[in-house]
Amino acid sequence: MFRFVCLAPCFLVISADAAEWPQWRGPQGQGHAPTAKNLPNQWKVGPAGKEISGGENIQWRTEIPGRAWSSVTVDGETLWLTTAIEDGSAQEGPPPPGEKKHQPRSVAKSVTFRALALDTREGQILEDVELFSVDNPQPTHVLNSFASPSPVLGQDRLYCQFGDYGTACVDTKKASVVWHNRSQRLNHENGPGSTPVLWQNLLIFHCDGSDVQYVVALDTNTGKEVWRTDRSGEMNENPEMKKAYGTPLITSVGGRDVVLSPGSNWIYGYDPETGKELWKVSYGFLGFSIVARPVIADDVVYFSTSFMKTELLAMQLGPKASSTPEILWRYRRSVPRMPSPLLVGDAVYLFGDKGIATCLDRHTGEARWTGRLGGSFSSSPLFADGKIYVGNHEGEMFVIEPADTLTILATNEFDEAIMASPAAIEDSLFVRTDRAMYRIKKAGF
Repeated sequence: MFRFVCLAPCFLVISADAAEWPQWRGPQGQGHAPTAKNLPNQWKVGPAGKEISGGENIQWRTEIPGRAWSSVTVDGETLWLTTAIEDGSAQEGPPPPGEKKHQPRSVAKSVTFRALALDTREGQILEDVELFSVDNPQPTHVLNSFASPSPVLGQDRLYCQFGDYGTACVDTKKASVVWHNRSQRLNHENGPGSTPVLWQNLLIFHCDGSDVQYVVALDTNTGKEVWRTDRSGEMNENPEMKKAYGTPLITSVGGRDVVLSPGSNWIYGYDPETGKELWKVSYGFLGFSIVARPVIADDVVYFSTSFMKTELLAMQLGPKASSTPEILWRYRRSVPRMPSPLLVGDAVYLFGDKGIATCLDRHTGEARWTGRLGGSFSSSPLFADGKIYVGNHEGEMFVIEPADTLTILATNEFDEAIMASPAAIEDSLFVRTDRAMYRIKKAGF
């Protein structure tokens, strides 16, 4: 049997406010829901997902305007999320003869970015805040959205970052925009994907385009740039293999805070106060379009190299913040390109893009089991109430028991795609689909 142990949360630096769910993947950004309890294993969505009267364990369902894959934040009785309202959107066709081929993309004449507040008790939309609009925005990949980066909550402020399109800060008490910053310019190729993190009075995020690659910090009070650090690692000459969509993780090493920052071909360590590069470690091969967020336990960082030759790497941090880490082991089979890994006890759980689930021993990298769930996955898994919740593009959400073999407790079906990662607080599971927001809760509780 597996042994469930504390994942040493003291190593993680949490600068967000004391909101129950302040950022993507929860309070520590690790995909754990520390307060979750008595969550249902099964639920039933009403016909076409629209009639709650026909549902089971569905507290409410609220249609969300626009299209966005960003995950939610929750503070008390208010749930905040972002969305993008597209005008004149369409899928881009193949390039004319003689022009360079590209991935299928979505284009729009203009996009309006918004932040919505919902009442967690009943699901009503309480606030709809327009952040800014962008004419002729860069196209996105058809699997991406214009608003895929997730917002972060801190001290009555919601920080919304949309890559090249811009950044905005919302006063959550007044539901008004405090500032916006449109100074970051980069070519995403397939749209934005990097979620920001908070550290003290800084909002830190990646800007890894095909043309420029850097990490930047904005003053949370004014939105002005405080520092910017270019990526220093050698990259492939092909511009499309320089881009990345990763999200940083801040941890403490030797008594100092360090920004763990995966980019194309390299993972970096930065001083969050100054942006100074402390070290960098090569993946040892071509790895780009990084999407997954690292996870950490006992000073060992686990992260995916995403596209091209996808591997999961385990990296031991050094005794000092400036010490160069060491790669401990690599795993190569059915490693997810987009979903982040999940640590539970002594195991690492992986949910591959093509529906293969894998459980590894986190100390050795050896596979304990693999199994097929089916479908395609982009969202990251959640560990809540002793169970793993993970959803796919086909609208299936699997409830899995961490065990010696693949043990599926339930498979729940939505009539909608799941691209965002779920959240869980106390007795409620919050699931965002491509069309709506759900609160799932046992009936009668």
